[in-house]
Amino acid sequence: MRVRSAGVVPDQATDVSAEWSVATRCRPGELTNGDLGVVELCHDGVLLAGIDGVGHGADAARAARRAGDIVRSESGEDLAALAMLCHAALRDTRGAALTLARLSTAKGEVTWLGIGNVEGRVISGEAPAAGPKGSLALAAGVPGHELPRIRPETLTVRPGDVLILATDGIRATFADALDVSGSTAAIAARIMRTDYRRVDDAVVVAARYLGRRA
Repeated sequence: MRVRSAGVVPDQATDVSAEWSVATRCRPGELTNGDLGVVELCHDGVLLAGIDGVGHGADAARAARRAGDIVRSESGEDLAALAMLCHAALRDTRGAALTLARLSTAKGEVTWLGIGNVEGRVISGEAPAAGPKGSLALAAGVPGHELPRIRPETLTVRPGDVLILATDGIRATFADALDVSGSTAAIAARIMRTDYRRVDDAVVVAARYLGRRA
């Protein structure tokens, strides 16, 4: 398992911040991960993507990287336009499931969309709850081959809330009783340790909205 993390302050004028981490794990027996997590700073906060290339191995990784390159280079686009750009770029690949989420640190909002099987959850940073405060509705389709009608959703978040994207190498029930204490690196590693299915590649992207700094 590999984990990378960072704390960011994308908007110095409003003095708000977020913390993020990405954990990755290859399917047993594979040397190349066909799943990819991307985090990019943008004008209003942080853009996160969970990408799952269809299948395994080098061809899946190629598709995931292709979509990741578009996410990085076009991070200022609205999510629907960004998904369409990824779809066009993936046409000569296997395709990839794709979930995009923009955490607006200035507004305290998450806007997200998902096509395929990359789960999205928002977990309250307050007292432990019975489940997530927000779950992303995933549309059927495979960017690169079939793009459904895209309808981004927006959810209000509070300081301390945690946004998580997870590819299908992670059990979909990962957030039902998730402990979000500690750093986002600890949270991502915890999910990998307890909910990795061991039959697929996996990526977990975790971001905590920290709100206005004192």
